[in-house]
Amino acid sequence: MFAKGAEEEQLGDMEGLCFHWPLNSETIVSMALVGAIIGAASGGWINDAYGRKKATLLADVVFTAGAVVMAAAPNPYVLILGRFFVGLGVGIASVTAPVYIAETSPSEIRGGLVSTNVLMITGGQFLSYLVNLAFTEVEGTWRWMLGVSAIPAVIQFFLMLCMPESPRWLFMKNEKDKAIAVLSNIYEIARLEDEVDHLSAAEEEERQRKKTVRYLDVFRTKEIRLAFLAGAGLQALQQFTGINTVMYYSPTIVQMAGFNSNKLALLLSLIVAAMNAAGTVVGIYLIDHFGRKNLALSSLSGVIVSLVILSGAFFAKTTGSSNGIYGWLAVIGLALYIAFFAPGMGPVPWTLNSEIYPEQYRGICGGMSATVNWISNLIVAQTFLTIAEAEGTGVTFLILAGIALLAVVL
Repeated sequence: MFAKGAEEEQLGDMEGLCFHWPLNSETIVSMALVGAIIGAASGGWINDAYGRKKATLLADVVFTAGAVVMAAAPNPYVLILGRFFVGLGVGIASVTAPVYIAETSPSEIRGGLVSTNVLMITGGQFLSYLVNLAFTEVEGTWRWMLGVSAIPAVIQFFLMLCMPESPRWLFMKNEKDKAIAVLSNIYEIARLEDEVDHLSAAEEEERQRKKTVRYLDVFRTKEIRLAFLAGAGLQALQQFTGINTVMYYSPTIVQMAGFNSNKLALLLSLIVAAMNAAGTVVGIYLIDHFGRKNLALSSLSGVIVSLVILSGAFFAKTTGSSNGIYGWLAVIGLALYIAFFAPGMGPVPWTLNSEIYPEQYRGICGGMSATVNWISNLIVAQTFLTIAEAEGTGVTFLILAGIALLAVVL
């Protein structure tokens, strides 16, 4: 997330340094998403084969390598390669983190802890803007901005070495003694026995069905097919309702609203990122008290209203009105969008996907759902500015509002 913010902020500077290479904003933003799609697609298999801990360590190594390559890139081609590796690490981690957290958490706080993963992402986006400001006056600005993103991955790598493997995965691999040792650090004796019995029953059920789950198996059983439809559908609609468009392009959106100062645009975008992180904190509390479905529905209702406000502000501005109130109305719509989206549609898809699949399908379905998320992310990132330029920003936000309405139906 550090890298995302840094890359966006330094886009113009990098294009100047790269000279005659025809890069544009959408392509640069989207390169890491290609890696993330591949990482997420392979992440489910890596998780099931080698465990959640090793998958996390691998993601950290790949991400760190990508950050170093980007910072040292002598030409655009090497820069793009570094972005691909960063995306690969992010993709693997996006599959692994929710599953690992869910499998090592007591059920009564599982939703809140899985949502903490989303908080780390939104918090990282906020910190990336602060990093941008800190390195603005430093020589070789964009290289420092991209290179510093390796630091969180290195820290996580060494901390993860001290963490246990998922007890559920250990049970799946017949390492019951290790699993019970891990569970004993999570539950009291009475709960421990219940949890061991539950895992034993799940293991026996899996053994009776089949040892190897393949991708096509997801679509052969009605209950798994419906679960995947719900999980992957929410992941896709999380992106198609525009959240990462707002985060990637918030400085651009603020400037489209009439705030032409780069510093003011960055400051307002910093406030938007801070609201995103704060909203996620609210979601951590609400998701275990308000319920997943209710939280998603209330979140989407607010998102629709916010997108209509944004659309109206840009429609009014394109009519030629010089009234500055429309610019501020767009910023208010942007802030309301984040305030409604962050507590609900931010954490709910990830939490739901960590809960709704049977044990033997959890890794592969989680990986497939995360892949859907990243593909949707790529489509939106590649098309938002193009559609906004062709049809107008007001129409673009109206399209997103229509998609949010479809999400309510789902």
